[in-house]
Amino acid sequence: MAGAAEEAFVEKSRIAVPYKWSAGFVGSRFLKTVMGERRFAASRCPACDKIFLPPARACGRCLRDCVEGPDVGPGGTLLSFTQALYASPAHPAERPVYGLIRLDGADTAVLHLIEAGAVDALRAGMKVEAVFAADGEARSLAVRCFRPIATP
Repeated sequence: MAGAAEEAFVEKSRIAVPYKWSAGFVGSRFLKTVMGERRFAASRCPACDKIFLPPARACGRCLRDCVEGPDVGPGGTLLSFTQALYASPAHPAERPVYGLIRLDGADTAVLHLIEAGAVDALRAGMKVEAVFAADGEARSLAVRCFRPIATP
C-alpha cells in the first residue's frame, strides 16, 4: 500500500538482562588499590619503561607484557578539558566538566570529572589533584573528581 499512512506496531514490555563484568587481573588490582588504599598503582613496560595509568596488560608500542609499576599521582597535569552543555540523566552533575589528566609519574592519561566551579579558570597545563570519596560513598567512584591546585 504505497502512500497509505500506516501506524507502527509497538508492544510494551520489560526485560531484565543480568550480567557480570570483569575488570580482569590488571584492572582489578588498579580498582582495589584506588578504592581500598587511595593510591594509583600503575603498570610499566619492561622494554621501553613506559608507565601506564590506567595500567595496561601489554605495551601498545612494544607489545611486551607489562609488569607492576610504581604508584603515581595523586597530583597531575590537566592536558585538556571539555564541558557538557546539554542536560542528560546520564551526567553526574549539571554541565559537568571532564578532563584528561596525566598523573605525576605516568606517561599516559586518564579521563575524569573536574571539580565543579568556574570552568573559565581552567587551563591546559595546570596542576590538579585527586579528590577521594568519603568512606562509605560509592566504591566505583573512589575518586570523586580532580580539582585545580592553587599556585602561590
